[in-house]
Amino acid sequence: MGAPVAYPPAAYPPAAAAGAGAYAPQLYAPPAAAASQQAAAAQQQLQMFWAEQYREIEATTDFKNHNLPLARIKKIMKADEDVRMIAAEAPVVFARACEMFILELTHRGWAHAEENKRRTLQKSDIAAAITRTEVFDFLVDIVPRDDAKDADAAAAAAAAAAAAGIPRPAAGVPATDPLAYYYVPQQ
Repeated sequence: MGAPVAYPPAAYPPAAAAGAGAYAPQLYAPPAAAASQQAAAAQQQLQMFWAEQYREIEATTDFKNHNLPLARIKKIMKADEDVRMIAAEAPVVFARACEMFILELTHRGWAHAEENKRRTLQKSDIAAAITRTEVFDFLVDIVPRDDAKDADAAAAAAAAAAAAGIPRPAAGVPATDPLAYYYVPQQ
């Protein structure tokens, strides 16, 4: 066949790790490792998002310009018949809170889109973000999921998890959120 090829010493594992099975070059990340890396990256993005939001709130000096229309927010607030008077700063606070709510839901939905290797945010991504995050449980009835597609996906995921030996929560027990709600405490 030919002469044996000599490899440089750097191609061999270190002597301490040369035991049986101790050295296995990892050419690709297994699906479970890739999923955990994605979840960790998404969690880090949420932490950076909330840290940036906190800095932005502290640095805000201009309360005149808003991304959401204050008149519309005030109209929604007055839709409650118990509300008679609204202080001028209340719609400003609501505008900022709504903006942060939309941004976080978008970040969580985007994480789901990236998990599915897509670059387009879809309704199903928002629905998945709502389902995965306990804080958004009040939206579960408002944003319906595509049950047929989700049932097939859930069954396939459960079968894959069972085959891989990954424990699943019992029926009726909520699954833990890989992107747990993150709160930046005041410093």
